[in-house]
Amino acid sequence: MGKTSDLTAVQKTIIDTLHKEGKTQKVIAKEAGCSQSSVSKHINRQAKGRKKCGRKKCTSSRDNRTLQRIVTTNPFKNVGEIHKEWTAAGVSASRTTTRRLMKDMGFRCRIPCVKPLLNMKQRKKRLAWAKDKKDWTDAEWSKVMFSDESKFCISFGNQGPRVWRKSGEAQNPRCMRSSVKFPPSVMVWGAMSSAGVGPLRFLRSRVNAAVYQEVLEHFMLPAADQLYGDADFTFQQDLAPAHSAKTTSTWFKDHGISVLDWPANSPDLNPIENLWGIVKRRMQYARPNNAEELKTTIRATWALITPEQCHRLIESMPRRITAVIEAKGAPTKY
Repeated sequence: MGKTSDLTAVQKTIIDTLHKEGKTQKVIAKEAGCSQSSVSKHINRQAKGRKKCGRKKCTSSRDNRTLQRIVTTNPFKNVGEIHKEWTAAGVSASRTTTRRLMKDMGFRCRIPCVKPLLNMKQRKKRLAWAKDKKDWTDAEWSKVMFSDESKFCISFGNQGPRVWRKSGEAQNPRCMRSSVKFPPSVMVWGAMSSAGVGPLRFLRSRVNAAVYQEVLEHFMLPAADQLYGDADFTFQQDLAPAHSAKTTSTWFKDHGISVLDWPANSPDLNPIENLWGIVKRRMQYARPNNAEELKTTIRATWALITPEQCHRLIESMPRRITAVIEAKGAPTKY
């Protein structure tokens, strides 16, 4: 007959029931269809309150609390560094034990979310902007053409240091990296609306006002004709120096194009940022060997973006604005 570990749930129930009725182990074994020794071991295990036996743990509860404090205080350290600091505190444990205990505590190694740094003045302006736009309808947002530049690299594998965090801690400030927006050396300009995407423009040089106005002339205007036809639209752009230059403002006035006021350092409010993310995720397994192959891959992936995807992203604007208001102007999950 089988061992105690081989007992089924039904057999265990029968043993427990008959044992409470005062039956002998011999009778119980016959009724349950198992050996008498299995009945004896099961009854003794239940009496001692032990579910299973095993080697004694090499760490105490105090040691485990020390490990949790180390991980919580330094979530960006790797396992080796955490293990070294833990053993330096007088704990005798292997690196494998360190990793296993961290996993048992609920910590997982993840790529940290990146949020822009915002000072109090910028937060107040974001909050005021969100309150001003909170009543905008989907129809009003569909008239906005969103634009942005994004940096693409040959390799997408290096995404910086990882962070140890528990489930639900993705937006915890201590588990996030701060980013400061600097003009990248190689960028791609693109635009989108609820009707779809416009043509891409690869920027070969540093983007100043003159270069940006050339992009507007030869790529933004054709995109507007493609996405809106003769209908009116509002153009969205961030507050990069080339965008907010006086000559650029004059260009918009001369062409009769209204520009949406936009809070500083607010990529979480721009749905095209999510579109760039979709493109980069689709390209994560691509391995272009040079810049030209990279451009070809970007164009091909950008062409696969559907109007339905763009429409869903535009529909998220009311939720983004609500999130900013609830966060009192702080960065949001978008």
